[in-house]
Amino acid sequence: MADSPHLASRTWRDVPRSLLLVPLGSTEQHGPHLPVSTDTFIAAAVADDLAERWRADHRDAIVAPPLVFGASGEHQGFAGTISLGTAALAFALLEIGRSASEWAERIVFVNGHGGNLEALRDAVPTLRSERRDAAWLPCALEHGTDAHAGFDETSLMLHLWPAHVRLDLAEPGATAPIAELLPRLRAEGVKGVAPNGVLGDPTGASADHGARLFAELCDTAWARLSAGTVADNGCLAPGPPA
Repeated sequence: MADSPHLASRTWRDVPRSLLLVPLGSTEQHGPHLPVSTDTFIAAAVADDLAERWRADHRDAIVAPPLVFGASGEHQGFAGTISLGTAALAFALLEIGRSASEWAERIVFVNGHGGNLEALRDAVPTLRSERRDAAWLPCALEHGTDAHAGFDETSLMLHLWPAHVRLDLAEPGATAPIAELLPRLRAEGVKGVAPNGVLGDPTGASADHGARLFAELCDTAWARLSAGTVADNGCLAPGPPA
């Protein structure tokens, strides 16, 4: 399996000094219809796409096993959620970066969960201050219709992992704009705002829409990766259109 992009499939002799992509997700509730691994699966799929594009230019790239636990305290009111918290996650990212930089040429964390941002903004600049070539990028759309387990995420999962979507259980949650919901979300967590765990409305989601969203996600991430400009917070800055 020396030609596989996945680190888990290679022996140590087959690991070159190259780009290492580390998918970063979460294990948290995603409403009554999506699996708790939704963020992790999307981050891993984007990382795989980036590795394929990088390798098409005759450069090697390796995708690490996903980090499946993130900072998900806002979802702690729901069964199935496992959160490391920001401080523990930042420490884990720091140690992953320090360890992998002993053999990887460059490390890029591919983040699929918004709750991980504070930890990334702490750990990655520290790695860079230690002269390690590390950065992160978000799996984020330039525009979106809802925040969590709604139309966009459900469509993405119908495209990427349809067997694990319970569309028959999809139902609207809190549908107000996220800016309007934020004060209550910070004070009460997601369960206090949306008892079913949904921020948005997943009804009407489709695999076709998910395919378009996934292409946009990957194009946006690729523009960041290929441009290579790192902001002060460690994030790869948006590049020109892919």
